[in-house]
Amino acid sequence: MIPVLPDAFLRVPLAHRALHDLTQQRPENSRAAIRAAVAAGYGIEIDLQLTSDGQAMVFHDYDMARLTGVSGPIRRITAAEAQDIALSGGDGETIPTLPEVLALVAGQVPLLIEIKDQDGGMGPDIGPLEAACARALAGYAGPVAVMSFNPYSVAEMARLAPDVPRGLVTSAYEPADWPLSRATCERLRAIPDFDRVQAAFISHEAEDLPRARVAELKAQGVPVLCWTIRSPEAEAEARRIADNVTFEGYAAPLAG
Repeated sequence: MIPVLPDAFLRVPLAHRALHDLTQQRPENSRAAIRAAVAAGYGIEIDLQLTSDGQAMVFHDYDMARLTGVSGPIRRITAAEAQDIALSGGDGETIPTLPEVLALVAGQVPLLIEIKDQDGGMGPDIGPLEAACARALAGYAGPVAVMSFNPYSVAEMARLAPDVPRGLVTSAYEPADWPLSRATCERLRAIPDFDRVQAAFISHEAEDLPRARVAELKAQGVPVLCWTIRSPEAEAEARRIADNVTFEGYAAPLAG
């Protein structure tokens, strides 16, 4: 049986890369941003990247330069080395591991985990990051779900952690915006893998929510999340279709 997305993921907005705000010394995906989201009562969306020793780090980019000032791919260093690298603007914050973040959240709010594509082309060269994620999630009791742009990653999580709800991150896949072949973009745009990977939800690009395929899935009862909302006006528009939003840069309203 495919595990369903808990209702908690539809009740509170999801803070994109946690509640980050550099003016408050809270870098994205940082411990400080995690704590702030929990304190505010928001759900949390985070990203996972792999280290050279097979550990899951809570970090968005493949290259560390934008977020740390240190150039080079995070997957070429160890987890211990990553934990010694300061996040820019974070008052000593370093790159956290997934187990650290799970301990901080501790089931207090919904946690949505995006597994970043490790194949480079949304293909089958995956496995170590999914395995590290599944290990970390073993025994975690709070509301949690995993997702990925890469359908192979979602299918692997179905195999490794069958009780954890999983979804596809989906997009308009405009070729100019993606380092992918036109054929790959055209294929993924149609969301053809939803049933095959036993997904329970999608998180779709906000500007592309009116797509017919999104409406088709919604009509089947599939929860539709969306990314990334950056204003109250954009949220109001997205909620005409989406069941919930992933937001940043403003204080999304909590349900009364």
